[in-house]
Amino acid sequence: MRTFKTEGFIIKRRNFGEADRILTILSKHYGKIQAKAPGVRKITSKRSPHIELLNLSVFTLYKSSRSSLSMVTEASTLKNFSSLKGDLKKIGFSFYICELLNNLCAENQENNKVFYLLKDTLINLENFSSYDSILDEFEERLLAVLGFAPEFYSIENRKSFIEGILEKKLRARDMIPLLIS
Repeated sequence: MRTFKTEGFIIKRRNFGEADRILTILSKHYGKIQAKAPGVRKITSKRSPHIELLNLSVFTLYKSSRSSLSMVTEASTLKNFSSLKGDLKKIGFSFYICELLNNLCAENQENNKVFYLLKDTLINLENFSSYDSILDEFEERLLAVLGFAPEFYSIENRKSFIEGILEKKLRARDMIPLLIS
């Protein structure tokens, strides 16, 4: 049993039970972790706004010896990327990035480079409008950092390459052309 604090991005969340959520957090010090946020779907929850997708938040987590999931006891938002969430094109690219991270990153393996890559990419998406170049650079750097491709190695069809690694289709990537047109 222990309590620990970490900074992280919410890259996935799903409802659990009547009032709980299971969060997938890309944390600065622990890599991709899953945590249960009890009671956050209740109207009176004070943690609810801090655990939205793409938020950069500070979490206080409790790890019990009886459960494989940590419990979110406290959360506070550092940056909520509201301008990304207000633009349909940007949110589409952001969801694709989250899907990549969720599928390619191993759980409980610290990787500061991936954390900072996500942070820089979201800031660039928020401030610039050349989505394709931002996304291409993110994919290339992510594959290099995770060891799937050498750095600065050009891959002809990156989408097929990534889907080959995952052995499944990427759903969010197929929505991006619909958002651009």
